Amino acid sequence: MSLTLPQFNELSAADAASQLLTCCTSSNWAHKLANTRPVKDLDGLLAKSDGIWEQVQTNDIDLLEAFDGHPQIGNVDSLKEKYRNTQDNAAHEQSGANDAEDQVLEALAQGNQDYLDKFGFIFIVFATGKSAQQMLDLLLARLPNDRATEFANAATEQNKITRLRLNKLFSNA
Repeated sequence: MSLTLPQFNELSAADAASQLLTCCTSSNWAHKLANTRPVKDLDGLLAKSDGIWEQVQTNDIDLLEAFDGHPQIGNVDSLKEKYRNTQDNAAHEQSGANDAEDQVLEALAQGNQDYLDKFGFIFIVFATGKSAQQMLDLLLARLPNDRATEFANAATEQNKITRLRLNKLFSNA
């Protein structure tokens, strides 16, 4: 569902927070942002969201609640479906690329499980426009980090995702 900002401004606080929870599942963030209404324009909403996210991300409980709103990228079959179009568009590649893609997806699934086991939360990354190999490279680069570093990295990525979802929610703004 897409909303205009005037429609959003007219919602009850509970309904506004409910709409925002489709963008980020941190209830603290959603309620705080809903309480900043009225909102004049999308840039103002995004700025308010960023400011509230900076406050919220200092609380591990709020971060974990936001991260829990994402499915874990760990099932090889769901990864194959996600990246199938990438394979179809790469018809010029040698036939061995398909096997390599399966290997990448299996490594990505294993890396996601390793990440969850190490940090206690799923790998959060702004995945829009990234190939399976790029996702794997990012995951492997972040896996050696300590938990505090990964909380910060995941919080940054979560905010990118939230901003994209806010833009989609208010695409008529």
